[in-house]
Amino acid sequence: MNNYYPEGALFMSPDNQNSIKSIFALQEAMAQEKILEARVTMCDSGHNLHVELPCANCSGIIYHEEGALGIADGSTKDIALITRVNKPVCFKVKQLLKNDSGSYTAVLSRREVQEECMERFISRLSPGDIIPSKVTHLEQFGAFVDIGCGIPSLIPIDAISISRISHPSDRFRAGQDIHVVIKDVSGGRVWLSHKELLGTWEENAARFNYGETVSGIIRSVEDYGIFVELAPNLAGLAEPKEGVSVGQNASVYIKALIPEKMKVKLIIVDVFNGADIHRPPEYFITEGRLSYWKYSPDSSAKLIESRF
Repeated sequence: MNNYYPEGALFMSPDNQNSIKSIFALQEAMAQEKILEARVTMCDSGHNLHVELPCANCSGIIYHEEGALGIADGSTKDIALITRVNKPVCFKVKQLLKNDSGSYTAVLSRREVQEECMERFISRLSPGDIIPSKVTHLEQFGAFVDIGCGIPSLIPIDAISISRISHPSDRFRAGQDIHVVIKDVSGGRVWLSHKELLGTWEENAARFNYGETVSGIIRSVEDYGIFVELAPNLAGLAEPKEGVSVGQNASVYIKALIPEKMKVKLIIVDVFNGADIHRPPEYFITEGRLSYWKYSPDSSAKLIESRF
């Protein structure tokens, strides 16, 4: 069973809130070596993380080298700590120090939680495993996600969906909860994919019918036609039309669905620069393990597949 979720998953749970609300509760959590979460209020000049605890007369601190796995040897940079400000972090309570004023300082370790997560969860993952994750930040080449206790991994842009996108922000937002599938685990690193969870050509095409007019997003404008995304794993080709640009919303008429060619023929009815419509992914698979996934229909000569 996975007990190591992306940071923030435990934060508002009654059990977590009860465990950080008093000195007695923190002492009990320390004895049980319990994983807790609380919000970082500041990263000071020494890159120590100051953590907000709701119990009276108690403050929390995660010292620099305890802030993340790899900080001590330099394999993780301090930016990984700075970017945690105003966000929940996981930790274990290591000490409760009583100050001369009668208040307490809770000395916490995030690194220890991450080491445990690596040993008991991430190192045991196998290719094809489907796990929850949280998007942390986006770059041109892909989306970084938290796969457990703040441990990062990357979904390359070409593994996000079958429908091509110009930037991961076309698909995700920072802080978004998503699912991912493990491509490989080796050398302490994890490689991820996402497109396999968004359905095959046939699964996506079954949601549409000839003669319908539906919504889409312009993804590419070529001399020979315009590619319109109907779903993250399904795009169709419309005839050229003036005044159309990438990123616009579109209303399109479905002229034909051709499984053997994996083609959807469209006619653009209208295009407009509306508000950015960002919908959460519609998953066909959210748990278990994949050993093989085939996007293309059996009737198609072109084969698009993934093996795990």
